[in-house]
Amino acid sequence: MIQALLLLAVVALAWYFFANRRKANAKAWVKIGFALMMVAAVWAIARPDDVTVVANWLGVARGTDLMLYVLVVAFFFVTISTWTRFREQELRYARLARAVALQNAQAPDAGDADAER
Repeated sequence: MIQALLLLAVVALAWYFFANRRKANAKAWVKIGFALMMVAAVWAIARPDDVTVVANWLGVARGTDLMLYVLVVAFFFVTISTWTRFREQELRYARLARAVALQNAQAPDAGDADAER
């Protein structure tokens, strides 16, 4: 029962991601990575004993431990990627604000400068 629900969730996520591709400006390698993760998820859900075999080949005792390790690395990757993207966007906004401020700047009035002295 849980396998059917998990497989349905994976299919729904894949459909959502690829159906809304016009809205999401994802690079090609991100789409390929997502597709590979979906295939790996379906495989791990359908054949969980195979994940344990792969884990044993890699020196990990259980397949669930291997999945956790992979998810932790993926989480760190997503966190760093998101932070970098937000930082770049922040810098773009600062440059844009600076350019708009310079474009809209007005030269000081000569009379105003004498009045302040």
